[in-house]
Amino acid sequence: MNITLLANKDLASCLAINYLLPELAEHRLSVFLSSRVGSSKLAPPLEQMRFVEQDLLNEVLFPLLSRQGEMTTELIGFPGIRSRLEDRLCELNNINSKLGLAQLSATEPELVLSIRYGSILKDAAISIPQHGVLNLHSGRLPDYKGVMATFWALLNEEQFIGTTLHTIDDRCIDTGRIVAETTFAVQKEHSYLWHVLALYREGCQIISRAVQTIASGSMPKATRQSDAGRYFSFPTAADLERFSARGWHLFDSEDLLTVYKRFLPTGS
Repeated sequence: MNITLLANKDLASCLAINYLLPELAEHRLSVFLSSRVGSSKLAPPLEQMRFVEQDLLNEVLFPLLSRQGEMTTELIGFPGIRSRLEDRLCELNNINSKLGLAQLSATEPELVLSIRYGSILKDAAISIPQHGVLNLHSGRLPDYKGVMATFWALLNEEQFIGTTLHTIDDRCIDTGRIVAETTFAVQKEHSYLWHVLALYREGCQIISRAVQTIASGSMPKATRQSDAGRYFSFPTAADLERFSARGWHLFDSEDLLTVYKRFLPTGS
């Protein structure tokens, strides 16, 4: 089956693609990456987090590793993923434009998967894949629609967070039919980013199961969401101050180093 994956050019998306590559090995996978989520100016702490989870990887770590040639590593960066997919990976921010739609159509997708993609798909893009679009949302729906759902769940002192795999049926955000969910217990000693990254192993497993169902000739059972919940946007400076006051950190250097080292040659 031809599968096109839409993701973002960040650490969590890279981790998710690493999890999915062996699960989708029997399919023809193409990947489009957005360069960022949203266009609004972020509060300084969020810009700092963006630097460590995106700019540091794409502008420093991955280019340096690419110069080293073929290496055995636990995780591979975007350049390595592009090579693994025989160049079927590129950046695409304007997917709803005429050129973007042409690029999407050229991959001949039977199914589109979305993880952290930075653009809202409009009707023309949604109509292209035969089996529709499935999005893995890093939050529990319908309670936490929108951006940084895990942040808002932690700020609201939820005991559990999770992911929701849902259909994208129109341009409305995170309102599609729910296919599957995961649940993860909050661990107060870890940061926001640690929790986000921890969600994707099980999140990618429910994607894999949905793909297997579709490839076998069936469609996964999907349940309509209730009208409950609310939409969340990027936190303001005041929201971030409340987050910090409750003892939370956006990211932790030790946790980040642990993940970064998984991209380094084995035994280094």
